[in-house]
Amino acid sequence: MSKTVDIDWSKLGFSYMKTDLRYVSKWSNGEWDEGKLVEDNKLAISESSTALHYGQQCFEGLKAYRTKDGKVQLFRPDRNAARLNDSCNRVLMPEVPEEKFIDACIQVVKANEHFVPPYGTGGTLYLRPFVIGVGDNLGVKPAPEFIFCVFAVPVGAYFKGGMAPVNFITSDFDRAAPYGTGAAKVGGNYAGSLMPHEEAVKNGFADCIYLDPATHTKIEEVGAANFFGITKDNKFITPKSPSILPSITKYSLLHVAKEYLGLETEERDVLIDNLDEFKEAGACGTAAVITPIGGIQHKGNLHVFHSETEVGPVTKKLYETLCGIQFGDVEAPEGWIVEVK
Repeated sequence: MSKTVDIDWSKLGFSYMKTDLRYVSKWSNGEWDEGKLVEDNKLAISESSTALHYGQQCFEGLKAYRTKDGKVQLFRPDRNAARLNDSCNRVLMPEVPEEKFIDACIQVVKANEHFVPPYGTGGTLYLRPFVIGVGDNLGVKPAPEFIFCVFAVPVGAYFKGGMAPVNFITSDFDRAAPYGTGAAKVGGNYAGSLMPHEEAVKNGFADCIYLDPATHTKIEEVGAANFFGITKDNKFITPKSPSILPSITKYSLLHVAKEYLGLETEERDVLIDNLDEFKEAGACGTAAVITPIGGIQHKGNLHVFHSETEVGPVTKKLYETLCGIQFGDVEAPEGWIVEVK
């Protein structure tokens, strides 16, 4: 008999909840161990771990979805595995083999399947894989040992009252250096974003927009998400830069825009002074899929796109199509879906 949990799925937000089991694997002497599921949600590590002192760590975020017929599926976990390994390489940590990464995710979902929200609630089971440098160490150098872990938390629908546009403001702070760690999903990028985010919220905005660190003339990221715009001649445009985190949602939307909606797509510079070229704009990432952008304030002027209150038709169609693929209602491109059996 399958387990059940007493959760009001309609009241789930995006906050931590301890689930039954998580996966832990340790690396030492040049190799990963087999890994196992454990009940304890506490990690015991050396006080001198590089993850604590030098930021030698990285993480990922992906979701498990319940389909209409009750199946559970992962969305493009191979892309998360590849990005995790890109991050690991950037901060000199051992790669996690793709097969091991996907197997760990499947084990965690199966062990906590009763925490996957029912179809129709908009909720999902969020997975957080991460790698940290541990072991006794003092100098600035790679750790002698590493831990790879995956835990799961049920999260609610991102937009409780339906998707609605929000406004953003450009920041004078840089998210990353021109040739720094912007393209890696490492914790230091997020620690540095806490202050600019807080300032934006205090000023009445959802978050800040980071411009390119070299010239401050081009849009790079929207808070912790990637930017996209729909031009007046129906092109899907998203910024291209070596210091942007390569969003799996963004690359999925590029495919959806072209193959499902018939739009031209392009990765290129997006100049902050040329916002007039876009009739719609949005931020995209794992949590919300798409957050519609009502307006962007830059140097005291608020540029409004489609509307501050209504979602643009192209943005809405992109959102519905990608969510349809993730929840099994729209046929997915080959290789995008991994069923948890």
